[in-house]
Amino acid sequence: MAEARVIPIGDGEKAKERPRKRPVTPRTPPVAAAEPAQPQLSEQDRVAAAVREILGAAGDDADLDARIAGLLAFLRRRITGDYVVDEFGFDPELTDKVLLALLRPLYQKWFRVETRGLENVPDTGGALVVANHSGTIALDSVMTQIALLDHHPNRRPLRMLGANLVFQTPVVAEFARKTGSTLACNADAERLLSRGELVGVWPEGFKGIGKPFSERYKLQRFGRGGFVSAALRTKVPIIPVSIVGAEEIFPILGNAKTLARLLGLPYFPLTLTFPWLGPLGLVPLPSKWIIEFGEPISTEAYPAAAADDPMLVFNLTDQVRETIQHTLYKLLMQRRSVFF
Repeated sequence: MAEARVIPIGDGEKAKERPRKRPVTPRTPPVAAAEPAQPQLSEQDRVAAAVREILGAAGDDADLDARIAGLLAFLRRRITGDYVVDEFGFDPELTDKVLLALLRPLYQKWFRVETRGLENVPDTGGALVVANHSGTIALDSVMTQIALLDHHPNRRPLRMLGANLVFQTPVVAEFARKTGSTLACNADAERLLSRGELVGVWPEGFKGIGKPFSERYKLQRFGRGGFVSAALRTKVPIIPVSIVGAEEIFPILGNAKTLARLLGLPYFPLTLTFPWLGPLGLVPLPSKWIIEFGEPISTEAYPAAAADDPMLVFNLTDQVRETIQHTLYKLLMQRRSVFF
C-alpha cells in the first residue's frame, strides 16, 4: 500500500516565514549641553570691544589692544580734567595725540620728510631754532615741530613764535596756542628760553612764505635781529635750520594785492592750482622735503651787555642767515628731483 503524502494547505508554495516586528521605542530629543555662563564685562571692556568691532580688528592683535587702552585712558583724562596746560595755553598731550597726529600723514607719506643733524639739538636746556620760511601756507614750521617731537631722542617739543595775524585768525589761533606757539616778541621768547624750552623762529615772516616762485630758496631779510638778542640774554645756543621742499608745495605765480588788502591779509597767492581748482587747489603738491639742523652757534662767551650792542646783533643775525642760505644751496645740489 502506497504511503500517503501530506499536502500543505495553501497555493502549493512553501510557506514563507514572516519577520517579527521589533517593538518601537519612542525617541527622546538630545539634551543640549549647558552653555558656560558668560563673564560680566566691565564698562571699559565693553567700550574696548565696541571700538574693536568698529575697526574690524582681530581679537589677538596685541598692538591694537594697547592703542585702544591708550585711547580710553586719554579720553578719561580729558573728561576728568586730569591734564596739564601751561600759562601760554600749551597742551602737550592734546598736541601729540590729536593735533599733530592729524598732520603726521603729511609728514610721513606725502612730503616724506628726511631729517638730518638732530644730534645738533641739545637733549635738555634752552635753544633757539632759526629756520627759513616758505610755502604760501606755513606748513614748514609744523613739519619742523613734528621732526623734533617724533625723531629727536628726547622727543623735544618746539615752542614756536608766531606773527600777530596767527593769533587774530579764528581756529588758527586756538590751534597755535594749544600746540605751544606764542606771540613773536622778545619777552615771551626770553621767558621760554630761560625755562629751558626749545623755541622756534622764522625771521623771514610773511615775506618768506609769500614770495614768488621765481625767488625760491633766496632768503629774505631777517628783520632787526630780535631773536639774536633773546638768545644773547638767555645764553642759549642758536641752531640754524635749512628746509628744502616747502617752496614747491604751492608755487606762487602772482599776488592779488587789492584782494589781499580787502581781506586784511599780507598777500593773496595765485598758484598753479589756487583759486582755479577751488578747494582742490588747497591740496599741496607732494614735494620731497629735507630738514637739516646745523651746528649750534654758541652765545655763552658774549658779555652780559652784548644783547644791547646793535652791531654785534647784526653780525650774528647775518651769520645765521648766511649759514642757512649756504646749506640750502648744498641741499638743493644733493636733491635728485623736486618730487623724489
